[in-house]
Amino acid sequence: MKPKNKFQQQVVEASKTLQKLTKEQIQWGYDNAIEYIGRRNNKGLITCTKCGHSWQGTGHLVDTLTDCHCPNCKTKLSVQTTKKRTFEGKYYMTIITAHKGYQVLRTLMVSCFVKVGEQPKYIHSEVMQRWIAPNGKYCTFAKLRQTLGTSYYDSWIFHTPLELRQENEVYNRIYTGVVYPRQRLIPQLKRTGYKKALYGQNPLDLFRILLTDNRAETMLKTGQTKLLKRLLDMGWQRNIDRYWQSIRICIRNRYTVKDATLWCDYIDFLHFFGKDLHNAKYVCPADLLVEHDRYMQKKAKADAQQELEKQLKKETEYREAKAKFFGLMFSDGLISIRVLESVAEIVLEGKAMHHCVGSYHSKTDSLILSACIEGERIETIEVSLSQLKVIQSRGICNKNTEHHSRIIKLVEKNIPLIEQRLAA
Repeated sequence: MKPKNKFQQQVVEASKTLQKLTKEQIQWGYDNAIEYIGRRNNKGLITCTKCGHSWQGTGHLVDTLTDCHCPNCKTKLSVQTTKKRTFEGKYYMTIITAHKGYQVLRTLMVSCFVKVGEQPKYIHSEVMQRWIAPNGKYCTFAKLRQTLGTSYYDSWIFHTPLELRQENEVYNRIYTGVVYPRQRLIPQLKRTGYKKALYGQNPLDLFRILLTDNRAETMLKTGQTKLLKRLLDMGWQRNIDRYWQSIRICIRNRYTVKDATLWCDYIDFLHFFGKDLHNAKYVCPADLLVEHDRYMQKKAKADAQQELEKQLKKETEYREAKAKFFGLMFSDGLISIRVLESVAEIVLEGKAMHHCVGSYHSKTDSLILSACIEGERIETIEVSLSQLKVIQSRGICNKNTEHHSRIIKLVEKNIPLIEQRLAA
């Protein structure tokens, strides 16, 4: 695509002098971006697919359910008991750098092909660049993608050049992957207080918000990083105005929010009951959990029956909106996760787990799932359909369980299943 304005023309010229990727960067990607397999045979012998070292495992459950590192090369392995002898995978990594006054995000796809007993074969390709100006403007360089005959949006045509492309939502869905630790930043981004932490966000979105909205900079510099992450997850533009005045009260009173999800829900309760959101007495509770639960119970008592009737009336509306996801279920052998298929189920989930999910059926952008072990509820998960990411996962009384990280990883692994149904 030819540049259409002065900004794009300047970026195209700057891109011509961008340095090539170094051997060090590429090797780091091979070492850190790839999920190496520990191939375990039926006799319990584990073989590292990176270095080829073999050793006797300690047992199926221990080998597969706990962290495993190769004794020889120290690489973290994902152990699989299988007869397969060949493994291959494609992974992403991101290099954050600066060039000619622009912040540049360089996305690489690294591929690995392994045959047990042989050395791995590696391939890498830089597939995308996002160029960000200090004022937040951006443009994208990318390789062409195979758009016919495949459902995968990241099926790159590797022999095509990196060229300026028309903006497409697909580019925002490309997985960030691991981030190269050595980052070069433009001065304008350094001044925002950014210290390499991405808070689970797409770097493009985070950097643009930091460069264009001083409220994000203020939250970062005052240590309100949990709130920053929560608002970014919820959708910055849709929610920052709603909570900003209360956030200012927190900052003024040196009150650091440690559980942002709980705090935002609590502020919503205060708003419902018409409390003064400029008053530190309400906004900065000494015990957030106690106050949150008190107001949650207060609200439940105030409109329990009425709310239930209203929710049940919306059953048809909910089914029309979410029916394409009904029947979706996945498991890792221990934890089973399924989509809640009715308003009544969501209400029951909220009552059983003693948290706020009971009203989430009305969220058009949210898909609610329940994680169970042998039929017992463990945590409730909220997934954003627009961002295709986990917003939150909560156990009983909004507390994380010992399976919290595993549940999130299991959902993230199966996001493509949700995306397929979303596109259907």
